[in-house]
Amino acid sequence: MSTRFLAVFALILACAGAPARAQDVAAPFDADLQRLAEILGGLHYLRGICGANEGNKWRNEMQALIDAETPSGERRTRMIAGFNRGYNGFQQTYRSCTPAATVAIRRYIEEGSKISRDLTARYAN
Repeated sequence: MSTRFLAVFALILACAGAPARAQDVAAPFDADLQRLAEILGGLHYLRGICGANEGNKWRNEMQALIDAETPSGERRTRMIAGFNRGYNGFQQTYRSCTPAATVAIRRYIEEGSKISRDLTARYAN
């Protein structure tokens, strides 16, 4: 399931990099990108406490998303805040891997996959 999410996520990264904008205007898919950022933050924390031994994999995926989208100003701030919100929310709730944390991981991977598929279908050329 994680491999599928990453494959779809790679597609969104390829498609999300819209042409450079003269102004940093919100894109129609910004809410989805912010949610995806929050999911990546949650996965970064949860996969770490559940012993996935992935290191900074999910943080690096977030960095790749930022690099592909190249947001600046408020858009960049919102994306980073989404990642931090996802990370901090689970950090306050879980100190160790529990069955509920495992369920949250599965649901986040499913939701992230859906967002990636939907964005790719809607905005890919």
